Amino acid sequence: MLAVSVAVAAVAGAALLRPWASPATPEAVVAAGSGAVAVATTPELLDLPEHPTVLIFGDSWTYGSAASDPTLGYAYVVAGMTGWTTIVDGVRGSGYLKPGLDGPDFGTRIAALDPQLQPDLVIVQGSINDRREPAAGYRAAVDAAWDALAATYPHAQIVILGAAPQVIPVEAATARIDRDLAGAAAARGWWYLSPLGEHWITPANYADVIDTGLGRDHPSTAGHRYLAERLAAAVEAITR
Repeated sequence: MLAVSVAVAAVAGAALLRPWASPATPEAVVAAGSGAVAVATTPELLDLPEHPTVLIFGDSWTYGSAASDPTLGYAYVVAGMTGWTTIVDGVRGSGYLKPGLDGPDFGTRIAALDPQLQPDLVIVQGSINDRREPAAGYRAAVDAAWDALAATYPHAQIVILGAAPQVIPVEAATARIDRDLAGAAAARGWWYLSPLGEHWITPANYADVIDTGLGRDHPSTAGHRYLAERLAAAVEAITR
């Protein structure tokens, strides 16, 4: 009990220094437009080595689209901020239901992951790419993909990084995806980081984070660095 108390106190201290560094409470995950969604069991704080290996899996945001070079994307930049060794697996246009430009949907991609990678942490990002797909069947696709991921890396800790808005105001379908992912993560007792619920991208900072050039609506180079900062702080806040 003492160890748990110390860990929770450390999280609270970090939140005082950086008020946006942690989820709203350790007992709830926040989904945009729906308030707090109570989890069945409070996720345990992450227990990571000093220099963990982290698989970051997602869509074009993870790929590094719209950064001046893809390796300046958030999934690469966060490694230098945290001491992580990141394995980046991002496919542009990909989602749980939608095949991508450079590869298939999330479930098919997860089935093809190398089980020998043995990451300490897996972060699954996105995806807004499913916002044009039917809502029916979405949760089943998410559950099947996550079942495969947990089976492939049974010793890894898993964090879900929800959909982030590429446009303001947030599209209704993006908010629905956020709610669905939050509920699916809660059912498993997994940490869910909600860029919508935690207001990572707002009207106030949208122009600084998102490159709205023709065909883009993705984070700029500076935007990717900002997202890396937010992700690093959010993971730190839920780590023992």
